[in-house]
Amino acid sequence: MSPRILVVDDEEAIVKLVSYNLQKEGFDTLAAVDGREAWEIIRQEKPDLIVLDIMMPEMDGFALCRLLRQEKILTPILMLTAKDEEIDKVLGLELGADDYLTKPFSPRELVARVKAILRRTDQRKPSEEGPLTFGDMVIYPGKYEVQRGGKDVELTPREFELLLFLCRNAGLVLSREHILERVWDYDYYGDTRVVDVHIRHLREKIEIDPGSPVYIKTVRGVGYKFQQPDGLTGSPLD
Repeated sequence: MSPRILVVDDEEAIVKLVSYNLQKEGFDTLAAVDGREAWEIIRQEKPDLIVLDIMMPEMDGFALCRLLRQEKILTPILMLTAKDEEIDKVLGLELGADDYLTKPFSPRELVARVKAILRRTDQRKPSEEGPLTFGDMVIYPGKYEVQRGGKDVELTPREFELLLFLCRNAGLVLSREHILERVWDYDYYGDTRVVDVHIRHLREKIEIDPGSPVYIKTVRGVGYKFQQPDGLTGSPLD
């Protein structure tokens, strides 16, 4: 059965363009013109991915994204943003979007992003790997669960995958580009802000003082490093 993708945009031309190019690649598509209509479709049809515009009447993309995550609906979201609207990109990621695509975009890039997100989603299957312990933090790969000091830490699937990748490469300096390739599963075109935003979210959730992180260290001019409390280092894993 082909993955079903919901395209949400109040511009009919954009909906037709996106739907046409996705259907050419074998995807089934659904369409909505605003957030309220999309919300009803999502609850009834349970699409595999949502391509979501920001500026729409009734309920905009930000509000829908926030609602979905509040309701624990973790359907991956590819958010469409206007050119040069950096604040929109950052806010979308902060609300739980998996990635963003800037208008105007090429059909090839659209399809590549969608396929990459779906590949990563398909890999989110139960694992027999045992828990990973780092100080007072315990990660359960097979359950997509994290505890810090015995308390559950609520992460989005993408945040969990990022944390797991960092942990499996503990002590190693990882460039933003390498993180994008491994965690987002595609070559990113220049803008690495998506990594920085997710790192900030992780620090806010797992660090006692996000301003002085113990686990996730910044390596200026390069990227990030996950530091184990005991100082041990890891070996690179996917």
